[in-house]
Amino acid sequence: MCIIFFKFDPRPASKNAYRLILAANRDEVYSRPSKAADFWGSGSEILSGLDLEEGKVGGSWLGISKRGKLAALTNYMEAKTNPDAHGRGFLVSNFLTENMDSCSYLRKVSSEGHLYNGFNLLTAEFRAKEATVCYYGNKGHSEPISLKPAGIYGLSNSLLDTPWKKLLRGKQDFTSTVSKNLPSDSLVQELLHILNNEELNTPDPTQELQGEGYTSSMLRALSAVCVRSPGYGTRTNTVILVDAAGNVSFTERNMANCDVSQWSTRSFQFKLLD
Repeated sequence: MCIIFFKFDPRPASKNAYRLILAANRDEVYSRPSKAADFWGSGSEILSGLDLEEGKVGGSWLGISKRGKLAALTNYMEAKTNPDAHGRGFLVSNFLTENMDSCSYLRKVSSEGHLYNGFNLLTAEFRAKEATVCYYGNKGHSEPISLKPAGIYGLSNSLLDTPWKKLLRGKQDFTSTVSKNLPSDSLVQELLHILNNEELNTPDPTQELQGEGYTSSMLRALSAVCVRSPGYGTRTNTVILVDAAGNVSFTERNMANCDVSQWSTRSFQFKLLD
């Protein structure tokens, strides 16, 4: 389970504005082995965290490359999953390494969507003269869609912009924050604050209907932007900023030692390659 809020504006009016502002939480079993975000791949051009679980090593949930490619993944909440399905994290890693544009890649993924448990996948490209963000969910439309620019979107564990209460609350806070024209450091800190809101958003009939089969206590925990339950919850916050000149700021805050009171933060800055 995860949640993502993002603003996509390929041609911002101001040179100080952003082409992309993205804030995301990764929710996972605390003890699942993974590697914190760092550069990897050919020429160390790709920046992401990596899954280290046996059979899924090398998959990811969110990453960006110096070539301007970005991918982000959330699972689709469903009570029954196929234990033999393909690992969804490779959908992110493969896009970042393959030489395919966003929508072409998602069209390929859509033809194989039945091989995976439920997922949502965002793919994006930020080039000097254009930018594209595409979306595909294998529990929704059969074809990927190209998102309209200058939009603010929210994605949790249902389809894009499904009005779960947690998504509406977080999107409202996100929209308010990104409209303030804050310095980058202040913007990152405010977005991290939004990502760590543990307030429950219950009852939520829409979320509960999709989560039929989950326990009531788990559904309550999952109703928060920042999920907290025994052994499972939000363990990574990520904020990515891409400005009009192609400068990227990537901030990742990670839980340490499976302990909700211990966190470490790393930041990366780089310029997209032409």
